[in-house]
Amino acid sequence: MKSKLRNAARFWEPRRIAYNLILTAVGVAFLILTWPHFRPALTLQALPPLLVLAAMANVCYSVAYLADILLQFSPLHELWQRRRWGLWLAGTLFAVLLEYYWIEDEIYPCV
Repeated sequence: MKSKLRNAARFWEPRRIAYNLILTAVGVAFLILTWPHFRPALTLQALPPLLVLAAMANVCYSVAYLADILLQFSPLHELWQRRRWGLWLAGTLFAVLLEYYWIEDEIYPCV
C-alpha cells in the first residue's frame, strides 16, 4: 500500500503545479480580457473567497489519488500506469470549465 501511495504521489504532485498554473492563467486571462468590467471587484474583500476557491480546487485535485490507488490494485494496473495522464487531462479540463462557469455565472454578473 505504501509503495502504491508513493507511486501516486510521484505522478500527481508534479502535475499539481501545472494544474494550478493552468487555472491561474485562465483566471488572469479572463480578468485581462474583461478588465473594465472587473476593475471594481478587485478589493481586499475579494481575496479571502479567492483563496478559498483555490484551496477547494486543490482538494478536488486530490480526489485523483483515490482513483489512482484503486486502479493500481486492479488487474489493469499496467495499462493504468501508461494511461493515467488521461485522468489528469480530463480533470484539468473539467476544472477549467468549472472555473469559467463560476466566473461567468457567479462573479461576472454581480460586478
